[in-house]
Amino acid sequence: MKTALITGASAGLGIEFARRFAADGHAVVLVARRRDKLETLASELRARHGVEAHVLVADLSDAAAVPELVRELKTARIEIDYLVNNAGFGTNGAFHNLDPARELELIQVNVSALVALTGALLPGMVARGSGRILNIGSTAGFQPGPYMATYYASKAFVLSFSEALSYELRATGVTVTVSCPGPIHTEFADIAGLANSKLFRVNVASAESVARTAYQALHAGRPLVVHGFSNKLGVLLVRLSPRAWVRAVVGALNQAPASSGVTTKR
Repeated sequence: MKTALITGASAGLGIEFARRFAADGHAVVLVARRRDKLETLASELRARHGVEAHVLVADLSDAAAVPELVRELKTARIEIDYLVNNAGFGTNGAFHNLDPARELELIQVNVSALVALTGALLPGMVARGSGRILNIGSTAGFQPGPYMATYYASKAFVLSFSEALSYELRATGVTVTVSCPGPIHTEFADIAGLANSKLFRVNVASAESVARTAYQALHAGRPLVVHGFSNKLGVLLVRLSPRAWVRAVVGALNQAPASSGVTTKR
């Protein structure tokens, strides 16, 4: 039995990934802030699939969270074969109206925690000659994102970092995959105040379908997967279009009615 660690496992994509790993007979380590939701999911997975399901409560906006997670794994003698860096959150609004401290928390969760957890677990995978890492990026990573500037920039980092690692690790038996979905039906849009924005009016995918595509790409060892034809087309158009046009279009899509800098976190 192999073990998968999934961050942001209390909602949305995280739940779907946990269910997929458990259905394939893998043990799971569920990481998020909300213990009650993690315990409910862990109980479901144990009852339905008979797998081990460990709950580790952590707030990845705290820089001390990843070292503590790693210590807990070592104490419990849990070896991670699959790492899914899914945790993340977004903010919405003009950057000068947002709380700078909150923007730095976004970078901590979306970027720093992802790098720290990858850095902690990857050497062991390389030493064993096996392991798979899935980083959740976004189509946002292919372009600048007015009114969600820090979030889009964080996903650009995840995209570039993941592709680079995938190349570095090509002869080690370890793979890194970055999944780049577009808008998804999760709590993200509602809590962020983006539910009525143009971005979330059309071509919004289900969490189940995005998780399925990403899970397949992970096991195939693909460096990059963009979910859905419309998103693939959008990425291509971004590459071919003038940057000024891209900025204007994305800004119009992201600008929520009466945007006031609300956030979402998973």
